[in-house]
Amino acid sequence: MSIAKKSPRSSRLPMLLMAAVVSCAAAMSPALAAGTPNAAGPGASAQAGPLKPGERRALIRQFVIKWGGYVERVYDVPVGQWAERMVPTFVAADPLNFRNAVERDTFEGALAELTGTGHRLSDDAVIDRYASGPAQLSTVEAAAIGTQALGSTTGDLVFTAVTPCRIADTRVAGGPIAANSSRAFLALAVDAGANFTSQGGSGTNCNVSAVGASAVVLNVTAVAPSGAGFATVYKSGESRPLAASVNYTSGAIVNNSVVVGVPNPLAITDFVIYTFAQANYVVDIIGYFSPPQATNLQCTQTTLQSFTIAAGASTFFNNPLCPSGYHEVMPYCYSSDAGVNSAGSGVNSNTAGLATFCAWHNTTAGSRTVFGGSICCRVPGR
Repeated sequence: MSIAKKSPRSSRLPMLLMAAVVSCAAAMSPALAAGTPNAAGPGASAQAGPLKPGERRALIRQFVIKWGGYVERVYDVPVGQWAERMVPTFVAADPLNFRNAVERDTFEGALAELTGTGHRLSDDAVIDRYASGPAQLSTVEAAAIGTQALGSTTGDLVFTAVTPCRIADTRVAGGPIAANSSRAFLALAVDAGANFTSQGGSGTNCNVSAVGASAVVLNVTAVAPSGAGFATVYKSGESRPLAASVNYTSGAIVNNSVVVGVPNPLAITDFVIYTFAQANYVVDIIGYFSPPQATNLQCTQTTLQSFTIAAGASTFFNNPLCPSGYHEVMPYCYSSDAGVNSAGSGVNSNTAGLATFCAWHNTTAGSRTVFGGSICCRVPGR
C-alpha cells in the first residue's frame, strides 16, 4: 500500500544527506521562496502565500523523511539517490502545492500535488485502485502485477527515436576523464524545464523529459585519447562489465552507437563512462526504450455488401473480410424489408479469414436483398 508508514530507514535519515539535498536545492534556486501558479485540488487545505525563509527547506526535509522509506521498499532506489534527483522538482514546486503535498496520505497523491496535478488524483482514488487489486498481496506484489500486464521495466520495451541531441561534452564541462577512471552522467531530463548544460550538453531537455525509459541509445565519441585503449558505457548503479563500447588509438577521434540501460525509476545518474586512457567524450542521445503503454483500440467498418435471399428461404451469408492487420469483432446486419427477419449472426470459424456472418429468414413470396458487413478492430500498440 502506498500510504505512508514509519520506517526505521526513513526515520533515521542521515542529517548530512538532508543537508546536502537542501544545499543543492539552494544552489539551484537562490530564491527558494519563489513559486509558480499552482493547480491545487479542491480539497487543498494548506495555507496560501509565499514560502517564508527556511520553510521550503523544512518542507523538503518533511517530504523526504515521509516517503524515503517507501521509495526504497517499493522501487528499490536508495533514498539518497531519489532525494537528490528530486531536487529540481522541489525547487520548482509552487508554495501551495508543496504545502498540500506533505499533507497527502499516499505517495502517488503527494507527487501529483507537488507537480500541480493533485486535483486529478485524490488519495481515495489511489487507495481504491490498490484495494481493487488481488487480495492479500503486498504493495510490491500488487505493483508488479500491474506492471506485468503490459510488460516489465526490463523487457517488452518499445523504441522511440528522437532528434539527435547532445547530452554531454567533457570538452565543455568537466574536462577529460582521467585514465582508468569513470564518470557518471545523466541521459534523461527530469522535467520539461531541465537541460544538460551542467555536463556540457544542450540547453534544452532534448525531448527526453519524464519518458520513463529503461534504456537509451547513445552515440559516444572518444576525442584524442592519450593512448590506445577502450571505453565502457554502462548503467549507473551496476558493476562495470568486461566489455568495450568504443575502441580507440592514441590521438584518434572514434565513435560508436551504444544501447545502455538506465535506472527505472530514475536514480541520481543514468549511465557511466569508464576510460582506459585519458580522453574527452562527446555523447549524443538518439533514442530510448521504454515499457509499453496502454492504447485504445482502433476500429473500422467494412463496406456493406448486398446479398439476395430467395422467397421463403432461410440461409446465411459471410460478410466481407477485415483489412489486413484488423480482426473481426462483430457482424453488422441490415435489412429494410419487414418480411425478412434476422436469424442470428456471429463469426464463421470455418472460413480462413474468420469472416462474420448474418443469418436471415425470408417470409415473403419473392426474393429480397439484405446487407452485411464487419466491425474490425486492432490494438495499435506503441
